Amino acid sequence: MSQRVLTTAFQRPLSAPLPVTGRTGTYEAPLHTEDDDFFQADGLFRLMSAEEKSRLIANIAGGLSKVSRDDVIEENLAHFHAAADPGYGRRVEEAVRALRED
Repeated sequence: MSQRVLTTAFQRPLSAPLPVTGRTGTYEAPLHTEDDDFFQADGLFRLMSAEEKSRLIANIAGGLSKVSRDDVIEENLAHFHAAADPGYGRRVEEAVRALRED
């Protein structure tokens, strides 16, 4: 049975075949304490200066406030509230609410 090779528009292979020895297969990744959806984003937020945090909040709120469906806004705000830094979600929600009142 021949193996299909994915190619670019120039008919070059996307990657060369890799020689493998030993056992291969699909393995479950080990779990780490930082294996959640918010660990890296929350860590980065905590490293930001006050000015950087304010710009981030303004950018997120600016886009989210233009969403026409309230249920979509609430669902997204829940993600920001799930972050470990309690001020992150609160500030995003306050900014979205203020922009939607205008």
